Amino acid sequence: MKQKILMIEDDLDLCRLLRDNLAREGYEVQICHDGCTGLQEAKRGTYQLIILDLMLPLKNGYEVLAGIREDSVVPVLMLTAKDSEGDKVAGLRLGADDYLTKPFGNSELLARVASLIRRYTVFHPGQARNLLEFGTLSVDISGREVKRNGVPVVLTAKEFDLLLFFAKNPGQVFTKKQIYRSVWEEEYAFDDNNIMVHIRRLRKKIEEDPEHPGLIRTVWGVGYKFDAGTGQQT
Repeated sequence: MKQKILMIEDDLDLCRLLRDNLAREGYEVQICHDGCTGLQEAKRGTYQLIILDLMLPLKNGYEVLAGIREDSVVPVLMLTAKDSEGDKVAGLRLGADDYLTKPFGNSELLARVASLIRRYTVFHPGQARNLLEFGTLSVDISGREVKRNGVPVVLTAKEFDLLLFFAKNPGQVFTKKQIYRSVWEEEYAFDDNNIMVHIRRLRKKIEEDPEHPGLIRTVWGVGYKFDAGTGQQT
């Protein structure tokens, strides 16, 4: 399977050059030419590396990087015409993994790309595949598909969002207010029943024994947590 790279760069000539060079090395390259589109694609797609320019229209590279790091550890290689130490430090502090200052040589770019992807796929194999596995339960993030014992589980959009929220934060205890704000993306209005109904329905679909749930556990007086102890996140 080809390694996939997302390039967010507004220089059309540079995009064509880098895409051709990367394609010759066997990479599959998707290109976005502005920060807004690039961030949307980064959150929607499955990539092993993001090449991100600093100076972009609509959203600059720092803003895009901050958005990526909200929910992803995919490696980011920043490109910029700036050569000041402050710019590099700012990018690295926001979560960039490496930095290249234009102009740069093709050999150096390819070496850094290969190194970043190799480290990522070795140390973050689950994120690289965008697959979370907990015992008999598997969650395909990009495909929005769930399987239990290898059998597809049909979830509503909100049920999947709720499961994904828990699965990305195993072992952490969340109040109903925190869950509502994160999953429904609205201000909490003491709508406990809505949360409880969705959790009850989700348990019926993913738990081996919904009456004695082993994954989505109730923490009395506090809220809920996702117990990954019976499985392994890969």
